[in-house]
Amino acid sequence: METKNIMIVGVGGQGSLLASKLLGHLLMGQGFDVKVSEVHGMSQRGGSVVTFVRYGDKVYSPVIDKGQADAIVSFELLEAARWLQYLKRGGRVVTNTQQIDPMPVITGAAEYPGKLVGKMEAAGAKVDALDCLGLAEQAGSAKAVNLVLLGRLSHYFDFPPEAWQEAIEACVPGKFLELNRRAFALGQRA
Repeated sequence: METKNIMIVGVGGQGSLLASKLLGHLLMGQGFDVKVSEVHGMSQRGGSVVTFVRYGDKVYSPVIDKGQADAIVSFELLEAARWLQYLKRGGRVVTNTQQIDPMPVITGAAEYPGKLVGKMEAAGAKVDALDCLGLAEQAGSAKAVNLVLLGRLSHYFDFPPEAWQEAIEACVPGKFLELNRRAFALGQRA
C-alpha cells in the first residue's frame, strides 16, 4: 500500500497531540508502518500547531510536503485554510467550524476571513465541516473536540469500530474514557 498522509492542524491547547497519538496507535494496530511527527509550532495555548501522521507498508520520513496530504483534520476553520496548500488535489478536509481569532484579528490588525468552507471547496478540497465544539460540549467537555473530529474522520476509513475503541482506551486516561467515548460517538453519528 502506498503511503497515506494525514495532517492534524489546530491551535495550541486543543488536544491535537492526543488526536495524533490515538490515530498513530489505531494505524499501527491495523498493521501499518506509522510515523508521527512531533508537533510543529507554538504548542502553548493560541499558537498554530501541526502534526503529520504517515502510514503505509513502509514509511521512511515523518514529513509531509505541500500537495501530499490525503486529509487535513482541523480543529479550527482558519487553520484548515492556512494549511490547504499541503492537501493533494481532491483531498479531504475534516474541520471543526469553530473560529478562534488569531493575534492579528485580536489586535485589530486584520479581520477573520469569511466564507472559508466555500473558498476551500473552490480550491478543490472535499470539505466536511462540523460544529465539533457543540458536540464536544454535548458529550460533557469543550476539550473533547479532538475525539469528535476523530469520530467524524472514522467515516473515511474502513477500520472496525472495535479498533477505534481500543485506540481510545489505550491513549485516553481512565477518568476521561467515558467522556471521550461519548465525544467520538457523537462525531461518528453527526
